[in-house]
Amino acid sequence: MASPSASPAVLQQHRELMQECQGLITKITELEMDLHEHKLVEETLVPLDPSRRAFRLVGGVLVERTVQEVLPSVKTNRENLDKVIETLRQRLNAKQKETAEFKAKHNLVNEQA
Repeated sequence: MASPSASPAVLQQHRELMQECQGLITKITELEMDLHEHKLVEETLVPLDPSRRAFRLVGGVLVERTVQEVLPSVKTNRENLDKVIETLRQRLNAKQKETAEFKAKHNLVNEQA
């Protein structure tokens, strides 16, 4: 993982940068799964009669509404998830670039096991 002259502080900082990248990747993956679920719900609700009953989980409570009431909030949530995922991807790219620059600056190399 490191050159022979890398100090423990440098290695620790590199480890923290890598953990931050991994945390962002995990969060992006989680949000992408939520986004996929929102898309499925939206695709299911669009062809339905707007006055048809629909149930929605709000704060752990299942509430009865109509498709007409639920669909706009599902669309809004999906759009917000798209924006958040894009923001996190930008942060991940910046963090990966920072990690690569840090690695190059301190001459760190990956060990091949």
